[in-house]
Amino acid sequence: MSEGRILFEKQGNVAHVRFDNPAAYNALTHRMWMDLRDTCRTIAGDHDIRVVTFRGMGGKAFISGTDIGDFVDFATGGQGVAYERGIDEYMAAVDAIPVTTIAVVEGFAVGGGINISSACDFRIATPGAKFGSPIGRTIGNCLSASSLARISSAVGLQIARRMVLLGELIEASEMLGQAASVLEQHPAALQLRTLATLAEISVERNSTIVFPLPFEIMRVFEGMARRLESDRPL
Repeated sequence: MSEGRILFEKQGNVAHVRFDNPAAYNALTHRMWMDLRDTCRTIAGDHDIRVVTFRGMGGKAFISGTDIGDFVDFATGGQGVAYERGIDEYMAAVDAIPVTTIAVVEGFAVGGGINISSACDFRIATPGAKFGSPIGRTIGNCLSASSLARISSAVGLQIARRMVLLGELIEASEMLGQAASVLEQHPAALQLRTLATLAEISVERNSTIVFPLPFEIMRVFEGMARRLESDRPL
């Protein structure tokens, strides 16, 4: 089983959650799932936080699923069902965050990655990002009803069927406007787009309306984000 950790940082009124297990493409261990739940509960209880970002470390994956080492001792179907109950508990903590959430996706958002990104209000992705839940093809388990509902709500029923029933990995470019709220043309622009989104959220008082912006305008929003951070709370 690989080692991994959840990194949490608060900068002013913005909370940043990072999935740090790059050697395993940020696969989540059981410990990481529990730490994510606890981190989300901490965020929900902090009334100063206005926006939360989620991002994978290493630049190659948001989350590639659950660490397969967690399943080696499974001997019965009941253990798989119990595992999904646990996922429901952890995901409930993500769902319960009362402020705007943003998933910044590079590479794979698979399994737990599509689940967590689907729980977010916005998904900012690079063109090469891929979303999916091929759990039926890999470990032979099935998602819980709440996980299926969450993913279907975010990506649409037909794409969810392709992900779950056919095990397809869908590129972000195909889901622009659905699973990928905003699509950047280069990974280096992700941070800038995130700043622009944070600035827009600040201006709109946590409005759920964010418009795609040309690169030149995003640079203006970057300056806005910096001024907002230095001059007043988000």
